[in-house]
Formats: sequence, structure tokens, C-alpha cells
Amino acid sequence: MNQSQPQGFLATPPAGTGPGVLVLHAWWGLNDNLKAFCTRLAESGFTAFAPDLYHGKVANTIPEAEAFGSELDTNYIQAQAEIVEAARFLNERGGHAGSLAVVAFSLGVYYALDLAAAEPDLIHSVVIFYGTGDGDYSTSKATYLGHFAENDEFEPLSSVDALEKTLRRAGRPVTFYRYSSTGHWFWEPSRPDAYNKAAADLAWERTLAFLMRKSG
Repeated sequence: MNQSQPQGFLATPPAGTGPGVLVLHAWWGLNDNLKAFCTRLAESGFTAFAPDLYHGKVANTIPEAEAFGSELDTNYIQAQAEIVEAARFLNERGGHAGSLAVVAFSLGVYYALDLAAAEPDLIHSVVIFYGTGDGDYSTSKATYLGHFAENDEFEPLSSVDALEKTLRRAGRPVTFYRYSSTGHWFWEPSRPDAYNKAAADLAWERTLAFLMRKSG
């Protein structure tokens, strides 16, 4: 039986099906940046789905984002369950049942790292943008790619280094990139104070090559 689509944004490739990529939003919510990212993935042959963890709310200011993010963290068990539901839906909907990639931004990174460890047979690749986590990833079977800002008030490079070491100790393949002269949100066009087109374009090229290699 086909699973009904959870609340979120689904982008399908011209062929109708393709390898699945779960996309987890930052603390802004499921905004146009995330939808555009999913659409670009679909144009490249992937089936992309971004669950709406805020259930229709989108933050436009940092105070709003902080409030929404704190509320989500308070209900993190529900958020984890919704993400697993979204992953299973996508796994059924995509063209390569049995393995998915997950791409996460900022707030979503914690949940992506958790998902790969909790559902190791479901997630084969993890791509993270300027976010970290502190957990036990020894059960994960995924390969990891990370994009991080050089000057990030939310994620210092010490946290990035610590995550990289933790993943390597867990035996996972890891490639982390640090982008010079960038800050948090460097990938997001809706944040003109932080957006860095050169770094964003390079991060996209690296992400796409990684996903294609892992899904091939």
C-alpha cells in the first residue's frame, strides 16, 4: 500500500522517479530557499522531499526563527518521528528503494545525524550545511559530506572539528569543507547579509557530485 504524503514539499524529476533525497530545513522553516533546493535536485534527476517540521510556519526574522526552533527542540521526539515518516514515504516514492540521502541545513543537521544513526539501513549518505551535533554515530552506515563557514557565530570550527573526529572514530567516511570568508547562511540567497554566491555554487557542485556518486 502506498504511504500518503506527509506535510512538506515534494519535487520529482522529469523521469518521474529517481534516487531519493530527504531535505531538512533550517530554523527558518520550509521557505522558498528549501523549495528551490529541492527543485534543483529534481532537475538533476533526484526525487526530493522536504518535510515541513513547522507545519506551515515560516520565520522571516531571527527572533521568530529562534522561537520556532526552540519549540521544535522541545518537541524533538515528535520531530524525529515525523522525519522517519518522511524518509519512509520518500523511500517508497523514489526510484531506488532501500537507500536514501539526507541533506540538512543548520537546525536540521542534528536530526539528519540522528536519523542516519537510528535508521542505518535507510540512509546511505548525509550532507550537512553549517550545523553540527553531538551523539553516538557508531551504528551509522552513511558517508558524510559537510559544508561549513570560516566565521560562524553559531557553529565554531572547534565544533566542526569535534564532529569530524567523532564520525571518523565511528569508522565513517567523512569529507568536510571549510569555506573561507563566509559566515552562517552563506548558501541562502534570502540572507543577503550572509549569502556568498561563489561558495554557494561550489557547495552545490560538490553536493551534486557526491549525491550522484553515491546513488550511481
